[in-house]
Amino acid sequence: MRYELFYWPTIQGRGEFVRLALEDAGADYLDVGNGSEADELGVPAIVSYLDGDATPRPPFAPPFLKAGELVISHVANILQYLGPRLALVPDDEACRYWAHGLQLTITDLVAEIHDCHHPIAASLYYQDQKDEALRRSQILRDERLPRFLGYFEQVLEQNPAGPDWLVGDAHSYVDLSLFQVISGLRYAFPKAMAAQQEALPKVDALAERVAARPRIQAYLESDRRLPFNEDGIFRHYPELDG
Repeated sequence: MRYELFYWPTIQGRGEFVRLALEDAGADYLDVGNGSEADELGVPAIVSYLDGDATPRPPFAPPFLKAGELVISHVANILQYLGPRLALVPDDEACRYWAHGLQLTITDLVAEIHDCHHPIAASLYYQDQKDEALRRSQILRDERLPRFLGYFEQVLEQNPAGPDWLVGDAHSYVDLSLFQVISGLRYAFPKAMAAQQEALPKVDALAERVAARPRIQAYLESDRRLPFNEDGIFRHYPELDG
């Protein structure tokens, strides 16, 4: 099956979590948002779904995935669907629910990272809420990042199959997603992440392990991997890094 991934062009954003799974599995997929501006590709195609013209069950926002007749929205929901089909989650039910729960925790963390530079409203420019962003980012650095990342360090530490992966004894979509979060945080908060590094040896090792996977390494080195920038989730504003 050829999958169709719908996400805005020019930014990695939340679509990158799905893209990493598709790339790691070597799946056949069309990156609709980064296509041409013709009606069948690019932003017009995304808008046709959001407006309900292309489906009677419109998604609220990208990313969403078209798989045959299915249109699936939300990162964790998409990855829960793709995991078994791309061999990116163990076979047993308990592990699949565990993986989904970890992915939802990553979803919560991503929302907090985004809100550190848009703490009042996504519709306002960063400069319009900079004072609030400075306060929010300090809480993120001092309290929330140690809490979230320390949790994933604990999950690796306590994995009965060993500390190499988050779920069982093989890599899963959750490992790919945690890699993306760590990569984004290293871009957005290099000082804060350097301060965290000593407490996160297993998380750091996992990120390096994922980056070394052949298909992921090839993807990261290709022009398909959009660079981090100040329009996405992970934004480097030096004043927010302490």
